[in-house]
Amino acid sequence: MQLTRRVFSAIALTASLALSACGGETDPAGANQTAYERGSDRGMGSADASLTMVEYASVACGHCATFHEEVWPMIDTNYVETGRMRYVFREMITGSPQFAIAGFALAHCVAPERYFDMLDLLFQQQRAIFQAAGQPGGARSQYLAIARSMGMSEAAFDACLNDQDINAEIVAAHERALAEGINSTPRFLFNGELLEARRAPGASEYTYFLGSRQVMIDGEPLPGMVDAETFRILIDHLLSQLEGDTSATADPASTED
Repeated sequence: MQLTRRVFSAIALTASLALSACGGETDPAGANQTAYERGSDRGMGSADASLTMVEYASVACGHCATFHEEVWPMIDTNYVETGRMRYVFREMITGSPQFAIAGFALAHCVAPERYFDMLDLLFQQQRAIFQAAGQPGGARSQYLAIARSMGMSEAAFDACLNDQDINAEIVAAHERALAEGINSTPRFLFNGELLEARRAPGASEYTYFLGSRQVMIDGEPLPGMVDAETFRILIDHLLSQLEGDTSATADPASTED
């Protein structure tokens, strides 16, 4: 694949990184944030929500695209658009680094309020991008079509991919995530605690832990599945705890140290 020289310069900056495999309005960075965000974060949903979900993901990660196709619409409709949950996206360059940097560069070059629209489009077109990359100039043509659909000219597209500051910002976000212990995507934080699927002592099945606590709902551990129903159960459970909703089906004392 050939995009622009600057994208490959950014890739060169990541050569020493241990890149891991993939395992409703937008707020401009720094505005209307929760206590679980940092100034450079981009988020959606009410800053007054009791629950903040942070996702580390890459537009070039296949598992991330599946999550945004199969799980994200439910989260957006039921929790973000209703103001019950705040959602934050943090960029990583897992998967194919040159695709990730090119995609995120385009997201940086649209108006701040269109950032998540661009991400949605990049996830939707991910398979088409990968397929097009098998032909000379195919990936560039696919990215250019995406950029044009968002109102960007070819000159603006080339300038965007050649913007050294944007490329460096994307690489820096990835390096910071690695320094924070995030080594695969997608990964999720809920109110600052990392959601992980792992085996409890003596158990054979993977179940979810939030920080050091196993997530228990109605006395049973929550299976470590990445699907819409499991995330709905998890988010409802967390909100019931935070909002003190005793009418919810989840057991109020359903986390264990």
